[in-house]
Amino acid sequence: MTTQELFFKLLRYKSITPDDDEAFFFIADYLCEYKHTIIDIEDTKNIFIYKRFGDGPHLSFAGHIDVVPAGEGWDSDPFEPTLKDGKVYARGTQDMKSGVCAFIQAMKNTKEFNGTLSAILTSDEEGDAKYGTIEVLKHLKEIDFLPDYAIVAEPTSEENFGDAIKIGRRGSINGFLNIEGKQGHAAYPQKSVNPISQIAVFLEKMTGYHFDEGDENFAPSELVVTDIRSGMEVTNVTPANLKLMFNVRNSTNTTKDDVKKYIEELCNGLNYTLKLTQGSFPFVTCKDSFIVETIQNALIDVTGKKAKLSTAGGTSDARYISQFGIDSIECGVINDTIHAINERCGMDEVKKLEKVFLHVIQNFR
Repeated sequence: MTTQELFFKLLRYKSITPDDDEAFFFIADYLCEYKHTIIDIEDTKNIFIYKRFGDGPHLSFAGHIDVVPAGEGWDSDPFEPTLKDGKVYARGTQDMKSGVCAFIQAMKNTKEFNGTLSAILTSDEEGDAKYGTIEVLKHLKEIDFLPDYAIVAEPTSEENFGDAIKIGRRGSINGFLNIEGKQGHAAYPQKSVNPISQIAVFLEKMTGYHFDEGDENFAPSELVVTDIRSGMEVTNVTPANLKLMFNVRNSTNTTKDDVKKYIEELCNGLNYTLKLTQGSFPFVTCKDSFIVETIQNALIDVTGKKAKLSTAGGTSDARYISQFGIDSIECGVINDTIHAINERCGMDEVKKLEKVFLHVIQNFR
């Protein structure tokens, strides 16, 4: 099967989170030279595929087969790939069946390797991710089979293929602030407690606040207000309460406790409640790590240019992999249409990514 045929095959699976649409059965059969373990939990499908070639290090590729819903307004069937002007149009082309296709094909074409080669695949990265990659890693830890290095094939390129790779990600802290006031008639403001007036005093101290100044790996940890709700959409009643939501994409220099302390200082004296949750934690792989050097050399060989090292963007399953002490990076195609209508990816990018992964495999020590 050619790379294009494999790519089209994967894109035809209607694998909307958390359903793999039986894609994993095909992948296991396609990589029949490898062993595989199914790790299904609740409605999440997971598969671990591996082969011991030698006694050297364990390199694992990681990715997800699931995609977000297609949405309305496509120019073609989102689950029937269409090739037009060198671009393949379908849901999941960039995020991230291109990456899955590239490392599956690279693994298929590998006949020799210094150590163990594997792949971790889940059907629930775009959803809650509660029973996905993290559960596979727990299983691998139990049987003492964790990888030494991991490459997550998320779309990381920005303007041109191979111009950026991720060596880390910021964490994500979500805030839910509720300020209680006292409802009253707008004509008698002295008889009410208006939470809008209370928060107006310090709202500018929240919006865009930097908890740190960033460093060589991370941008500053900035507070972004995402939602404010209050009142009954009338002009003559002051509201009883106000709800505000915010997010902080935090670096390793800022913790949830830092955020809690700052908000508590701002709200001192108010009748309020604050809830903070952390969906992911920041991590960074050392720039001198062998996996960073190896992927950089592979990209130079394929593209002729050195990639930028980045920690920008949202979250990925690399956040789980790093928790187990595994040096991990992310490398993939351009990410300009992920989750969008008419998502598309250059077919040449998929083939180049396969070459990058093959180069890594062939030069791994």
